[in-house]
Amino acid sequence: MSQLEKKAGLLRRTSSSKKPLKEKVVLMYDEIFAKEDPAKNNSRFWDELFLMKVNLEYLEAKLESLDGDEVMKIKDNINSLFHHCVQALAEEHQIKVVNALQTLCALFRGVHQKNKSASGFDIINMLVGFDKAELRMKDLMESLDSLLCGEGSESLKALCLKLLLCLVTVTDNISQNTILEYVMINSIFEAILQILSDVSTRGQHGYDAVVLLALLVNYRKYESVNPYIVKLSIVDDEPTLDTFMLIVMFSPCVCVSRQYKDKEEENHGGFFSTLTSMVRTHLILTNEAILLALYEAVHLNRNFITVLAQSHPEIDIPTTPITPVPTTPTTPLGTTPLSMDMMNSSELPLDPNLQTSNLLITFLKYSSIVMQDTKGLNTRHRKKAAEKNVPSRPLVCAVLDLMVEFIVTHMMKDFPMDLYMRCVQVIHKLICYQKKCRIRLHYTWRELWSALINLLKFLLSNETVLLAKHNIFHLALLVVNLFNMFITYGDTFLPTSNSYDELYYEIVRMHQIFDNLYCMVLRVSTNAGQWKEPASKVTHSLVNVRAIINHFNPKIESYAAVNHISQLSEDQVLEVVRSNYDTLTLKLQDGLDQFERYSEQPKEAAFFKELVRSISLNVRKNVSLNTLSQDLLLKEFSTIS
Repeated sequence: MSQLEKKAGLLRRTSSSKKPLKEKVVLMYDEIFAKEDPAKNNSRFWDELFLMKVNLEYLEAKLESLDGDEVMKIKDNINSLFHHCVQALAEEHQIKVVNALQTLCALFRGVHQKNKSASGFDIINMLVGFDKAELRMKDLMESLDSLLCGEGSESLKALCLKLLLCLVTVTDNISQNTILEYVMINSIFEAILQILSDVSTRGQHGYDAVVLLALLVNYRKYESVNPYIVKLSIVDDEPTLDTFMLIVMFSPCVCVSRQYKDKEEENHGGFFSTLTSMVRTHLILTNEAILLALYEAVHLNRNFITVLAQSHPEIDIPTTPITPVPTTPTTPLGTTPLSMDMMNSSELPLDPNLQTSNLLITFLKYSSIVMQDTKGLNTRHRKKAAEKNVPSRPLVCAVLDLMVEFIVTHMMKDFPMDLYMRCVQVIHKLICYQKKCRIRLHYTWRELWSALINLLKFLLSNETVLLAKHNIFHLALLVVNLFNMFITYGDTFLPTSNSYDELYYEIVRMHQIFDNLYCMVLRVSTNAGQWKEPASKVTHSLVNVRAIINHFNPKIESYAAVNHISQLSEDQVLEVVRSNYDTLTLKLQDGLDQFERYSEQPKEAAFFKELVRSISLNVRKNVSLNTLSQDLLLKEFSTIS
């Protein structure tokens, strides 16, 4: 028996010599795949078809089994099937609507799978027909809009979102999906926003709606005007923005970080390895889409960053592991829905006994968990005692904590240079803002200085290996210039004069690393080679650091000799530093507080293209494999009808 026959819905064998019978719906599909009009001899053909339970596997497999010439021979019948599917969406009989939605999913998937090499225009012609494409797609999008915004069944809304996700992700590269031009022309942006703002729908459909929006925003975003980008950038409705934020917060990734927090103190290696692996798996396989949605919202809409940075909506954090909500006829397809009680409430509970957190901090905690490498490392590099009962701090402290943790945990031979560059640039931009606004931030700056110095030490220790792959001088220059920022402008943003003293203490205490760095870059800059120029820049950037070392070291040694002390305490060294500022000469360095502003295009375009491709593949897989139970749907709508 062929694979196609296995999917044909065989009923029974009448005898050993006879072929098994087929379901009626399969026989009707076979009529569609014949050359003649299936309604020619049966005027009620289409009415009867949509009353029957869809056989998705057979329909898709049949489309995939045809070669290009065969498809073109029955193009009129496929166009007719598409047309009648769209017409059925307006039927009052809900079973017809359900079957039409599922049939459209099979059509989109089957035609695209069969014709991967065909142009987008060829696929539109096969599905809809060039001459009627604009009208048919307009009718389809208007019907989906009505179903999403209407007061009908939540199962139908879920199916509509499934169809839209299917439509968007049928190609690996969504920007090559030409049929999405009609989704741009006939925008459903307002329908997506209504789902997010309506307390009766956001809990069940909000996640899928946000993922759909994130994908639509990325359709040809660099090539033409994308209406979804334009509309998302001007949303200023606070309840809608709040809901968007809550969907991000209560997505599986953040729920996992809560489980991590609940279990953190158990400190069992096996648990940590398992949990960290679980979090990373969630990030890669499930939540790339929600993270992309978060990025697009912050990047495009200046109102969203206010919600992200200022809202504190987190409610009671469960003390028991979170149990995934089972998929039901009202659950979005292939996703983990939010807490129904939480999302269906128009107001958030404000109980002072409940644990609260800012969304940005919650997200940073999740990022911290994901990025940790448990092999041979303690999963928390910051001391526990320092994390408990910490008074309220500005959000920038949480960002700096994450940057410090990343620096400390990723010094390895397989060096993530790009991420280190971004990390140090984030720190630089934060310090530039502090300097500009003269904000004296109370932060444990010593941890940052220590992490940066140890990063330089790592670069020196692995010079040969790293230089084979990376321009480590660029990173070293950024790190040294961070110290130059503190040296030159620290008096404008460090919290106290003692902090400034401690900076000099750390530089003098770790002078050997700076000395070794200078020797290395001097050696490279005086020899001909590809690294001559970048090494020379580091040499010049070290002038003030070396001036501090050369100025204070002799005075510290003299103080120790005069007082017959073999090893000075920190307080004694600090006293020497304070007493000798007046005779220290430093050079003014230009451009330390200048930085390149973020621009997605062109530098980040390749990254986002691959990210969207990965999301598209995973969403397509989930939509394909995690379908609503047809039996449950038919039962639901049979009672309604």
